[in-house]
This record gives sequence, C-alpha cells and structure tokens, in this order.
Amino acid sequence: MQTFLIKNINIVNEGQTGTGDVLIRNGKIEKIAGSIDIPSGVTEIDGEGKYLLPGVIDDQVHFREPGLTHKATIYTESKAAVAGGVTSFMEMPNTVPPAFTLDLLENKYEIGRNHSLANYSFFIGTNNQNAADALMANQHKDRICGIKAFMGSSTGNLLVDNPLVLEKLFAESEMLIATHCEDERIIKANLQKAHESGRELTAADHPVIRNEEACFESSFYAIQLAKKHGSRLHILHISTEKELQLFTNMLPLKDKRITAEVCVHHLHFTADDYAIQGNRIKCNPAIKAPHHREALWKALLDDRLDVIATDHAPHTVEEKQEPYPKAHAGVPLVQHSLPLMLYYVKQGKISIEKVVEKMSHAVADCFQIKDRGYIREGYQADLVIADLHAPFAVTKENILYKCGWSPFEDVDGNGTPFEFPASITHTFVNGNLVYGNGQWNESVKGERLLFNR
Repeated sequence: MQTFLIKNINIVNEGQTGTGDVLIRNGKIEKIAGSIDIPSGVTEIDGEGKYLLPGVIDDQVHFREPGLTHKATIYTESKAAVAGGVTSFMEMPNTVPPAFTLDLLENKYEIGRNHSLANYSFFIGTNNQNAADALMANQHKDRICGIKAFMGSSTGNLLVDNPLVLEKLFAESEMLIATHCEDERIIKANLQKAHESGRELTAADHPVIRNEEACFESSFYAIQLAKKHGSRLHILHISTEKELQLFTNMLPLKDKRITAEVCVHHLHFTADDYAIQGNRIKCNPAIKAPHHREALWKALLDDRLDVIATDHAPHTVEEKQEPYPKAHAGVPLVQHSLPLMLYYVKQGKISIEKVVEKMSHAVADCFQIKDRGYIREGYQADLVIADLHAPFAVTKENILYKCGWSPFEDVDGNGTPFEFPASITHTFVNGNLVYGNGQWNESVKGERLLFNR
C-alpha cells in the first residue's frame, strides 16, 4: 500500500478550516500537522489552494444489485460515488430478491467485497410478514447499518403498514430503524381524485398526489411509535415544511433518538422544475413547491435536519420516459451530491464546514460508524481533495452512472448542462488513491462499515 503526504492543503474538519499537511500510511491517517517532513518512499501531493475533506458518507442509496442490474450495479454506482467524493454508502433493500433475511443480506455484502470501490453497508428490509427475520439483525448490530421500513408506498412487497408488525419492529429493534414515511391511504385517495379530473396527468401532478399531508401523517406516526418504545428512529428524505415541526435542535446529535435526513434534490429542485425536467425528477417523496425547499434549507442550517444524503435511485432513460404515473420514481445523484453542495458554498448558502458536518461527521455520529467521517489521526483515510476553482459541466461523457443520464445534463430544456464551480480531484478510500485527476486504481476494493454498538 502506498504512503501519501498531502502538503499545504486547507483541511476542513470539525467546524474549522486550517492549512497543514496530512500523512497517510497503512490505510490510516497517521499524522496531521502544520508541516511534515517528507519521509522516504512517500508519494507527495501538492494541496496548495485546494481543500481536504473527509469522504462523504451517503446513508441512502439504491445500487440495484442483485436483480435490477440493467439499471445499475454496485460496481458502476460505487465508481460514480468515488468520482463524486463519496467514500462510503449504505444501500437499501429493495433489490430482487429484497434483502429480507440475513442470508440474502450477506449475498449483497459478498458483492460489495468483490466489486465495490467505496466502503459499504446494507440495510435489512421489512414487510408485513418478515419482522422476525429482520429482527435477527440485532445479533449483528455492529456490522449492519440498520433496518429499513417503507411506511408508505413502495415498489414490490416492501410496504410495512400492519400496526402490529410496526409495533413489534419498534419495540424489539436494537438497531437504527430508517423509515420512508408517506401515508399510503392519502396517496391513493389523491391519485383517485386526480384521475377523476379526466385530464392526462403529468409529473407536475406528483407533488399534489404525494402531498405534504401524506408525508406529515406518516412521519408523525413513526415518531409516536419511536417515542412509545424508545426506538432509534431515522426518518429519510424529509421533503415538507410541515414535517420540520416534528424535529428538534435542542439536543446534540449524539443524544438524539429521533433524527432526520434531507436529500440534495429536495434542496435544489422545486415543483417549478417539472416544466423542464418532467419525469426525470419524479421521485418519492415528491419534489414540492418552492416554500418547502426554503424551509428545508433553514432547518438544515439550524440543525433540525441532521444529515444530507442522495437517495440515489437510477432508472433507464426508457423507464423514465414512460407516461406519468407509470414512469419510474427515482433520480441518479451520487456522483454529483458533493459538487452540488460545493456549488451552494460558492453561492454563500452554506459554509464548507457545514457541508462537511452534514455529509460526513453527522452521518458517522448518527449511525455510530467506527473510525470514519472525520480527519483524525488513527482514523481510516477516507479523504477527498476538492478544487473550488475548477468548474465542470455535466455531459454524457463524464456521467458514470450505468443508466447514463443525469437531471443536470439539461437545465433549460435546450440542452444546456449545469456547470458546477468545483471539482473533486482525488478520492482516497482506506488510504488507497482510488481516483486521482481522472485516473483510476481499482485494484483494491472498499471495506465493510463497522459500527460502535
């Protein structure tokens, strides 16, 4: 394994930015100092003017393997992730077959061991029949990120809406429970009402059908269950202003039993963008009216929202081009999440220290991840170098998702790509320079995440 010395770089860590050197040896951060003499046999990287960040930890992705590999694979999407500065991911169970048992979950870990360029963990799934199987994960809570419960509309047979099953999960889980919260009954009633209008529905109807009330009622129910049983609840992809009243910033994150995630597409797009993007930004929960986006930003900055993720969910172009509501829901985002947040840094919307907090530190704390998420001596060297003065535009040629498209390819309906003001130049995973200035070293794979539980 190579030894690296990053010289004269702006180190962003734990709320501060300062210039210094970082020595990477044997997969770990060995030394951080104002100046480090260059040891023999070391590869030096000049960080002058650039920024060193802890690698992004994305707590919600859908990499589609096994069973849906026409959309994506763990290899292709982990490569896209690494190119975008994401060094660790937690992947969802709605594959084919769904990861409902420890054996099926272990099959996914085996794929990760053999093919993932980033570090990995996988949620075990639940439905109305398999609570006992999902709770077997309690025995491995130091090696599995959590239990995923779709408490609302979902693909396949992953819906959990039986109150007795939910009571059992919340009462007996010793692990974090991550929930997708949308009320199935409200959505079905809204869809029926929309169909009764007699007009052809489009993606612009999506936030009306999957509306604020559907999200709030389901999130409120999940929180009631968590408070009743003292569960560790993490509600994914908050998308509405009303839900924000359910969360607090009165406790440090490490003391919270109920936490919340916001996704980059809900911070960037609004319902106004359906006119240009159409089904390309159809996702669940829906991207909603502009006032929701502004409320999400406020709650992110005041710490009611704890982490930023992507809910990366690739589909083929053909699947997205089907008429609404048949068009598949989900957006590919993992390659562009950190560049997008660095765009907002340049816009003055958020500080780079806050981006690092919400995409790295807070995710590690929220999930109790062992030795990752910070730039600390002795921690795994999951590190990213960003050049805030190296713009790039999203094109077919530089998209690494297997699906081959991105909503950032066309921002005006005339083929104009979104231009990010900052680029990721280097990504280290466990001390290996997997991506550096467009060059790849895929000889060493990522590692399974471990948890201090």
